[in-house]
Amino acid sequence: MDETTRVRLEARARIIKALGHASRLLMIDELSLGERCVCELTEMIGADISTVSKHLSVLKNAGIVEDDKRGLLVFYRLRIPCILNFLSCIESVLQENVRRHKALVNE
Repeated sequence: MDETTRVRLEARARIIKALGHASRLLMIDELSLGERCVCELTEMIGADISTVSKHLSVLKNAGIVEDDKRGLLVFYRLRIPCILNFLSCIESVLQENVRRHKALVNE
């Protein structure tokens, strides 16, 4: 593998790793509906604000979300909404897995 390909694949892996937590996926789902302040996301996740902030930092560093500070509040929104297409693809894989499992059980 050449260096350019390796660097590109590692960059992809970092983005996919950023999606690798249920709380972050919930945040993305919620942000797909519109921007939210950290306080709203904290309430939805049911974790303390420092934990939620760390999750948001991971998503921000991956380029998935961006923030907007307004006084004491920080609002987040999806930076690249096409990430939802990727998540939709994952849902298709899950549905196919369920279909296959049912077919195996019914054999």
